[in-house]
Amino acid sequence: MKYLVFFLFLFLSQLSAELKLPAIFSHGMVLQQNMSTPVWGWGKEGDKVKVSFAGQVKRGKVDAEGNWMIKLNPMNANAKSQKMTIEVGGDKGKIVDILIGEVWLLSGQSNMDFDLKKISVDAREPKYQPIVETIREEAKKSDALLRQILVPHKTSYNKALNNFVGEWKHSNPENNDLFSATGFFFGQKLRAELNVPVGLIKAPWGGKPVESFVPPAAYMADPQLKAYYEKYMSDLDERIKKYDPEKTKAMYNKRIEKWKADVKKAKEAKKAAPRKPRYPEAPATSTSVTGTLYNAMIHPVSKYGIKGALWYQGESNAGRDPSEYRKRLQALITGWRNVWGQGDFPFYYCQLAGFRAPPTEPIADDGWVTVCDQMRLALNLENTGMAVLNDIGEETDIHPRNKIDAGYRLAYWALAKDYGRTDITYSGPLYESHEINGSKVTVTFSEVDTGLMVARKHLLNPAKEKAEKLGGFQIVGKDGNWKWAEAEIVSKNQVVVSHPSISAPVEVRYAWAANPTKANLYNKAGLPTSVFSTLTK
Repeated sequence: MKYLVFFLFLFLSQLSAELKLPAIFSHGMVLQQNMSTPVWGWGKEGDKVKVSFAGQVKRGKVDAEGNWMIKLNPMNANAKSQKMTIEVGGDKGKIVDILIGEVWLLSGQSNMDFDLKKISVDAREPKYQPIVETIREEAKKSDALLRQILVPHKTSYNKALNNFVGEWKHSNPENNDLFSATGFFFGQKLRAELNVPVGLIKAPWGGKPVESFVPPAAYMADPQLKAYYEKYMSDLDERIKKYDPEKTKAMYNKRIEKWKADVKKAKEAKKAAPRKPRYPEAPATSTSVTGTLYNAMIHPVSKYGIKGALWYQGESNAGRDPSEYRKRLQALITGWRNVWGQGDFPFYYCQLAGFRAPPTEPIADDGWVTVCDQMRLALNLENTGMAVLNDIGEETDIHPRNKIDAGYRLAYWALAKDYGRTDITYSGPLYESHEINGSKVTVTFSEVDTGLMVARKHLLNPAKEKAEKLGGFQIVGKDGNWKWAEAEIVSKNQVVVSHPSISAPVEVRYAWAANPTKANLYNKAGLPTSVFSTLTK
């Protein structure tokens, strides 16, 4: 608390009350190295602007809309704290403790939003408690060169906002509670491998669909998405017009009375009490409205120089048009890239971790696995990458504790693709092609490292090769009756799949379940194989 008071005093004493800057330009910030760095703010039309930093002096002028922006020349990483002086008209201020390094945007829903404090609570299943204990120990560490700024939860359904309330935080035992757990371990890995400052911009919100984060302009670029967006917004306008707060309150109170009665009955019957009903969101402030979280949480930071973005989301879309997830995720990626104007910056995302009871028989289509497969298909967009997490989920918890491997697997993509680390395997095996020869299907994989193996992963330990049958494959013939398949690794990058009762196979699937515990195909680097179907392209 003393540190926070001092920090606020320092901030207020060095920035003029009239100097209007976005919150992301504040003490302790990290600037992206090796790129032309935007610095912006607001003032009176015609006022002169002067920005001095790291031996550079840049000048500009406030435009007719009251905005100004200058761009600093590219700079190398620097772990030494520096100060920036900004003058706008007659106002002058300083931003101190600035570092130059690698900056990544974090977004998505709860599995990105969950901070180290939330993910450090006891595991629901005792067998995962060792992971919790490790995370608790990691949260006690300090690293002044790992920093985060949190964009608070906010909505804006019809207007893109330009600012938020927030401040940069150093990683230390006091501040780590607020760090995204997935982002923390991603940043920790980059710090260890690159030895440069790392800044994280945290802007996720639990339980929200991908559509909320997509820029409205991105919907206009595709006829199908445009039609979807225009109808959605038209329906929303009607809901807003018809919304009656008093009527909503009265209906909610009735639901609460019924809930209280149901709780009483449950207690008498010694059964689990039903969950308390949530108060209905007003249409204009609903967090699920298309584009609303982009407007309020992403747009305010969309000019800031970043290396790339990390995304962990999809759980909410398992029940909301899951077969459209690829199209909407790719609209988000291209939409963000267009807004940032930095070209096709890296965009890496987590496939959903295993969740719910594993099936005993091959399942029909499932929203969870459909979203995961749609994520795999989205990899055809340039400069994207996917961390496969089907081996680190928890059956009874949609928020699996293992955010260490999640963060590290995202970091592998960045280290290999963006930082020149040729010695790092960044992906598990991915379906490449297949060939049907009589009753057998030969599946060929990419990203196999030095080969394929049957393996199992235990907690935080590396995956270990096992002398067990290859599992997780399903096969179907013309009758549509799915069977657990027999599968065998036959070469460095191929698996042969069959079933004694299927003479003319039509399709093969792998890990086709929300919690595919039978799946045990890895590459030799110890990364798991993604879900796939030989018919989805």
